[in-house]
Amino acid sequence: MGNPVEREQLKSDLILHWVIVGMILVMLTAYVIVCHVMGEQLQQPLPEAQRVLIRTVFYAVAIMTFPLTNLIRHIQLRLNQTMPCFDTTQGAAATAKSRYLVTIIVSMALVEVVGVFGLVMFMFGDGFNTLYIFTGLSALGLFLYRPKVDEYSEIIDAISAQNHE
Repeated sequence: MGNPVEREQLKSDLILHWVIVGMILVMLTAYVIVCHVMGEQLQQPLPEAQRVLIRTVFYAVAIMTFPLTNLIRHIQLRLNQTMPCFDTTQGAAATAKSRYLVTIIVSMALVEVVGVFGLVMFMFGDGFNTLYIFTGLSALGLFLYRPKVDEYSEIIDAISAQNHE
């Protein structure tokens, strides 16, 4: 992976992966915009005690989501590298690309849930602060679990080595 041409090829292979990250980011932005534009119309306030309980549960789930996402991503990356490749008509890069795409989709879906918590809490009557906190946490997850050329390259190398055995 040392030469720049190969690195650029790997980056171009990840375009769809980045489109998915972009779509999640657009959805997070849409949540905030919709809440600002239609704020009072969306809200169905719950009593304070219920909101506090739900908010606390959502914070606990959000806190647990990040290490869980990291663990699931780590497991998926190792599986991507070690799973046997039965279809030899596809190249290692095509197999790696589809496997890594599943890893990115799962990571982004788990992180998106945290952003949805902010929207739900806003609809239950919480203010913009809670919406921003959950949306910010979700955006942080997008950054942490974004597609990485090095991870993708390691998957290609592992599949190539597996096919040459």
